[in-house]
Amino acid sequence: MSNIIEQFRKIGIIPVVVLDDAKDAKALGKALCEGGLPCAEVTFRTAAAEETIRIMSQEFPDMLVGAGTVLTVEQADRAIAAGAKFIVSPGLNPDVVRHCQSKNMPITPGVQTPTEIEAALGLGLDTVKFFPAEPAGGLAMIKAIAAPYVNVSFMPTGGISAKNVRDYLAYNRIVACGGSWMVKNDLVKAGEFDKIQEMVAEAAAIVKEIRG
Repeated sequence: MSNIIEQFRKIGIIPVVVLDDAKDAKALGKALCEGGLPCAEVTFRTAAAEETIRIMSQEFPDMLVGAGTVLTVEQADRAIAAGAKFIVSPGLNPDVVRHCQSKNMPITPGVQTPTEIEAALGLGLDTVKFFPAEPAGGLAMIKAIAAPYVNVSFMPTGGISAKNVRDYLAYNRIVACGGSWMVKNDLVKAGEFDKIQEMVAEAAAIVKEIRG
């Protein structure tokens, strides 16, 4: 898990990908890698997720490809079989966490409250997703709940954009931020992968600006 966390920290912004058609996986993976964010959290919100993970993992072996919105053990197994290198969940399901741990698969479950953080700690985790970040109080809320848990790090997702990501990245308890603004579905559907690469490069430049 620590190796994955260090990779997340280095990348800084994790593109959250929702693909309706896996035929776009290769072009999108290329845009992410060449734009400077060689990572994708492919959400299990569509039927194309599993194949998207498989294609990206095969075409770009050095890319950090994982699965997001994993709600069940069965989805976790499908993601792992497809080549996912990490699992992310919107909430904290102990069964899914334990199952991933049994497979030595890094998992970052979502939390919002001190009680959920303590549940994560009880499962042996020290890095959690904070979701949905902006609606749940944003950076101010993260700083408030981080205070008592000095060894916990956060990966906020939800409502984060090019306008506010700098503030999140500047806080040392944040490993990385999840965001979808640079991989919007309408750009993918329009085949505007050059535009996506350009926006990915802008996001990567923000990480470098804040973290060096």
